[in-house]
Amino acid sequence: MTGGGAGPARPRLVVVTGPTGTGKSELAVLAAEELGAEIVNCDSLAFYRHLDIGTAKPGPSDRARVPHHLLDILDPDEDFSAADFLRLARPLIAEIISRGKIPLVAGGTGLYLRSLTGGLFEGPGRDQRYRDELMESFARGTDPHALLTGLDPLAAARIKPSDTVRVVRALEVLKLTGRSIAALQQAHALADRPYETLVLVMDRPPEETEARLRLRTGAMLANGLVEETRSLLARGYGPHLKPLRSVGYRECLEYLDGRLTLAEAKERIFIRTRQLAKRQRTWFRGQAPEARWTPPDPAVVMPLIREFLGAGAPGV
Repeated sequence: MTGGGAGPARPRLVVVTGPTGTGKSELAVLAAEELGAEIVNCDSLAFYRHLDIGTAKPGPSDRARVPHHLLDILDPDEDFSAADFLRLARPLIAEIISRGKIPLVAGGTGLYLRSLTGGLFEGPGRDQRYRDELMESFARGTDPHALLTGLDPLAAARIKPSDTVRVVRALEVLKLTGRSIAALQQAHALADRPYETLVLVMDRPPEETEARLRLRTGAMLANGLVEETRSLLARGYGPHLKPLRSVGYRECLEYLDGRLTLAEAKERIFIRTRQLAKRQRTWFRGQAPEARWTPPDPAVVMPLIREFLGAGAPGV
């Protein structure tokens, strides 16, 4: 939760997020129904039409219980970024509040959540000559992450050694500004805080999450994930598109191409989803230090939300 300060009071925003498979969507619907709130989707794959089963998108019954926004707004071949999400989500949240309703943001795409609550740091433009020099140096054997660690340990601590794109950008920003990109991002985030925010990260014991993911994988396949993937191809959407490279659809494509048996595809979906959940948990631990970690239990979550919103908030 962000603290208060001088100046006009900021709108209060509740965010329900967490690793995949922890039950955040179900909890968000229960909370929104009890509060009379409206859900703003922040799951990057749920923006896309025709991707329903593989994204565990809220179904018609949940949408009938609670208004949902930013679902099914894109075709699978449309690009979408954190900046696009920010452009749509902030005016939408303002409009919901203007009607006396409570916006409840739900979803697990961490970068989009961070952009919503802390803005986006664009930084200086590209320096192509310097980038070319770096790539030549790397080709001669210079380790990109080791170079960054020596010059900017603060930024290096936040970037995986394998993420050369972000390493290059950090080195470029350091050269152009003389400051660490990590420090600049932090300063920008502190300056762009339009909301008082309660971030609730849904979490379960790892073994419980794993069991849920295995059951969910089986249910997705039983409910027609392969057929959904086949229908996307029939609509003319190629396997190279980003949504179709996501976990679930990628393995179904491999099955349809004959590279995997159905049993192999099922196991690979489960393993990759489990790996995704672990990465998401790590991301939230590092990038959302102010978040409250909680089991997806309404008896635990609702008092936290009610205390945060206060008795004077609409629907509370």
